[in-house]
Amino acid sequence: MYEMPDQAGRLAVITGANSGTGKEAARRLAGAGAHVVMAVRTIAKGEQARAEILARQPGASLEVRRVDLANLAAVAEFADGLLTDGRPVDLLVNNAGVMAPPTRMTTADGFELQFGSNFLGPFALTMRLLPLVLAASAPRVVTMSSGVASYGRIRFEDPQWQRRYRPNLAYAQSKLADLMLTLHLAGLARQRGWNLMSNGAHPGFTRTNLQTAGASLGRDRPKRTPYNSLHFLPSQPVGPGTEPLLYAATSPGAVNGGYYGPSRWFGLVGPVTPVRPPRRARDAATAARLWAQAEQLTGVSLPAAAST
Repeated sequence: MYEMPDQAGRLAVITGANSGTGKEAARRLAGAGAHVVMAVRTIAKGEQARAEILARQPGASLEVRRVDLANLAAVAEFADGLLTDGRPVDLLVNNAGVMAPPTRMTTADGFELQFGSNFLGPFALTMRLLPLVLAASAPRVVTMSSGVASYGRIRFEDPQWQRRYRPNLAYAQSKLADLMLTLHLAGLARQRGWNLMSNGAHPGFTRTNLQTAGASLGRDRPKRTPYNSLHFLPSQPVGPGTEPLLYAATSPGAVNGGYYGPSRWFGLVGPVTPVRPPRRARDAATAARLWAQAEQLTGVSLPAAAST
């Protein structure tokens, strides 16, 4: 098991912290001494998760705050609350996501749900919190991608899947976009001399409710998908599946622009290892175009304090 360095005195913000890898990351980081903001869409679920963590670790420092990544106004409200507090953010973990709803759904702002929740929402959150992140002494932004990013493609001609919606390909696009966000932000940090590490992780085939929750959206019963029917493949529980995220977030061995995932069975399970991002994720021109599109769609860009 990955041995995390002491996190005392650090502030970590984790999206989707009420279940799965987000909840496990919150538990482990708080157990190492960090103060963790559990950023969740449903406060009651967040409070339940907090209570469960405190039952195991009574001294954990945790608070629950609401953010809905499918609503840019809610993202702004959440970020404004932290900006008002003024405490530097040592670690921002963009973990929350939705996976392959069977029918095309949209966010509050009219974006395709996966592109909006998995990429545009985290993009806006990261840009809004960047002043607090850059105010920390050794900050990191960690964004959760997926192995399916390897077959994703950014459909600039129809990023919202208004024509011929394909659940799994839309998910792959959003996860490729997350990885491109990671690498582009890492490049900005290098170019501008920021003391910021932007890196990414993927959990391999980790058993969480992500595979079934997305397939249940808009239906009385979940539809079988390629993701929730691959039971013959090796998989792992949430604990090991969270380790790439925790390594990216805390390890002295992690690097700016790094990408981490499981090491065995073609990246499905196993101990953490550095992973080479897929070729499309390393296309700097496409990443810059995607970044500009995200700024235009969200109305959020690099804050003035971070633009030089």
